[in-house]
Amino acid sequence: MDIEEGFYTNGAHTKEYGMRLMERQAPTPEEKTIAVEVPFMQGNYDFSMILGERIYKNRTLSYKFEAYQRDYQYRKVDEIVLKNWLMKPGFGKLIDDHDKGYYWWAKCTSVDVDDDHPFGRLLITLEFEAYPFMRGELEEGNDLWDPFNFLLDYAQPVAFDVDGTLMINMMNIGSVGVVPTITASAAMEIVKNGTTYQVPSGQSKSESFRLEIGENPMTISGTGTIKFSFYKELI
Repeated sequence: MDIEEGFYTNGAHTKEYGMRLMERQAPTPEEKTIAVEVPFMQGNYDFSMILGERIYKNRTLSYKFEAYQRDYQYRKVDEIVLKNWLMKPGFGKLIDDHDKGYYWWAKCTSVDVDDDHPFGRLLITLEFEAYPFMRGELEEGNDLWDPFNFLLDYAQPVAFDVDGTLMINMMNIGSVGVVPTITASAAMEIVKNGTTYQVPSGQSKSESFRLEIGENPMTISGTGTIKFSFYKELI
């Protein structure tokens, strides 16, 4: 039977090591709770969503694989190879076959190999620490039809010609606000939610300018072209 699912990271796929997936766990991340207790008050004040969205800690991804190798010495070598493949790098892309079109930003934190000697089998348990959200591999606004998902994707322009004043409404259908990279052919001004942002000519990115979850109406003033580059993030 061909090995179908696994993941790709650090230049290799699990199937290249003969690893067959037995179990995958990706529980939702733990929320960062910011609560304040006030004396003589029932309950408390919860400021966890003061920015308009829930904030999460990094999450844990767990995998269990099996691999067969009859020769004991080769099994020992395989164990060393696996540990060096997964534990040497820090955070990087982990592309899970289960989540087509997305990747995790993760690092391996544990490689546990159980040598089931009589059967020539390695039982491999892996744990990764990952950013709370998986990120789309394709930039939003792409016009590719084949990978388009009617439940998760949204078709919209992300580049605009501006001659004076232009009102647009950018949609972020992800699970978290994102900071776009803005490329402008000339200096421009954006007014969003009553706040004015100065956009320089060329490519820029500022943590103060975010596309919140859902609709993002704004007014752009200037002359030239402007493009918003960002990737959807889902929990």
